Amino acid sequence: MKRLLLIIIATICSIAVYAADYENIIVPRPLSCQAADGEVEVSYKSKIKACNPELVAPAKLFAKDVAALLGGNMKVTTKGKGAITLSLLESLGEEEYTLDILPSTGITIKGGTPRAVFYGLQSLLQMVAAAPNSDGVITLAAVKIADKPHFSYRGGMFDVCRHIFTVDEVKRYIDILALHKLNKFHWHLTEDQGWRIEIKRYPELSQVGAYRNQTIVGKNRSSKTYDDTRYGGVFTQDEVREVVAYAAERYIDVIPEFEMPGHAVAALTTYPHLGCTGGPYEVWTRWGISKNIFCAGKESTFEFIENVLTEILDLFPYKYIHIGGDEAPRDAWKSCPDCQKRIKEEGLKDEHQLQSYFMERVERWLNERGRSIIGWDEILQGGISKSATVMSWRGSKGGIAAAKLGNDVIMTPNTHCYIDYYQTSDPQANGEPLGNGRFPITLRKAYSLDPYDGLNESQQRHIKGVQMNLWTEYIATFDHFQHMLLPRIAALCETGWSYGNKDYDDFARRMHILRGLYDYKGFVYAPYFFNGIE
Repeated sequence: MKRLLLIIIATICSIAVYAADYENIIVPRPLSCQAADGEVEVSYKSKIKACNPELVAPAKLFAKDVAALLGGNMKVTTKGKGAITLSLLESLGEEEYTLDILPSTGITIKGGTPRAVFYGLQSLLQMVAAAPNSDGVITLAAVKIADKPHFSYRGGMFDVCRHIFTVDEVKRYIDILALHKLNKFHWHLTEDQGWRIEIKRYPELSQVGAYRNQTIVGKNRSSKTYDDTRYGGVFTQDEVREVVAYAAERYIDVIPEFEMPGHAVAALTTYPHLGCTGGPYEVWTRWGISKNIFCAGKESTFEFIENVLTEILDLFPYKYIHIGGDEAPRDAWKSCPDCQKRIKEEGLKDEHQLQSYFMERVERWLNERGRSIIGWDEILQGGISKSATVMSWRGSKGGIAAAKLGNDVIMTPNTHCYIDYYQTSDPQANGEPLGNGRFPITLRKAYSLDPYDGLNESQQRHIKGVQMNLWTEYIATFDHFQHMLLPRIAALCETGWSYGNKDYDDFARRMHILRGLYDYKGFVYAPYFFNGIE
């Protein structure tokens, strides 16, 4: 009853905005939006015509999304006429679409690919949710939209290692990405605190590495309290395939992350011979950075990594594989005879170059199999290949340096994109749940990201996109996860899609409309921005 009341209130509020400024209610903001004369009505009795067989699937997803708004399921057909007509147009780009709502033609969406048509349907979903609704009959004001994204990479990262989530919760996250027209799901699967993907050649990873004996309670830096509860779990390969297929239906590429050479304690606990000292190791029960990392001097390390990657490649069909590279202290390498031998034999200068050797060797193996790597910005230390893509997280400096070297870059600076950070300037007074307290990232702060800052025009072409990261050290439930994600992910999506066409005040106005769709979807979002708190 409470949710229904919120939806009614949001709808009433949105109608006033809808009538006054209909042509600009969508998040992310469209490239071009022109109001036209007249209006079009749609109901569950209306048909959706898919002019191409590959458009039937996105049409059915849309029909399912609006069913509760319309009071029934719209029929999807490939013949006759439809109130909503979907088609492909070769002259449009891969993610480019047009959306026309005209009394003479009804609702027509054309896209360069099925993915583009899907994005057009996401815009239409927002319009339907915000439009006047009389007993399931939606009245849409006439408009002509031409739209495409600025950046080709628009992603979100989900850490399931510090805390694990269910397959259904991961799918729910994918739904949120799709609604915001994000096209990459970066799935963080291996860590010091838990190994989260089944590898059939190494079944002990699911039995040993996937579980820790207990978990720290409260803040990592100050707490000495543990819950004394064994914790963990693993995604089976069948579950991974299920998630990848679900994402593909929503035109999202899933990028797995297999951390190396650091954040490897779960793997080392399972197979101690992969470390420099031979252990014993224990899956970490607190957060932070371990000095125990994969040994770079042993051939058995690379044999393990290649065997794991062989199975990962079979599960994830997309271009990118994320291989980490961050927060890898080299103390153990300095005193390891095998690592020092490797440095000497390869003619390397120091341990920094040994990490470069490590990462480039794995990269070559992946390149030979048609894949490309992404690594955190620490992979710049000691030098990197020209083909590596850098994910800049320690601010934007690493991304700027990589772009100047000619490497492709994904901007995900912790200053704007780490949404495990608190959301307001006074978390305690505002009743925020436990989060990372380095500094607040308000919705306004997240929106202010400029991925091109510090780069000239020729260097800017190496910035392929942006990503928002959600680490889960302090996030054990999916309600808490959503609370941290929404609405800040909307700020990231507008930077990725509408760069050059951004206006925070206008975005803030549109967010109050999008809130109605969040309510309709049953998402658990943070209230601070909507209550005027930053």
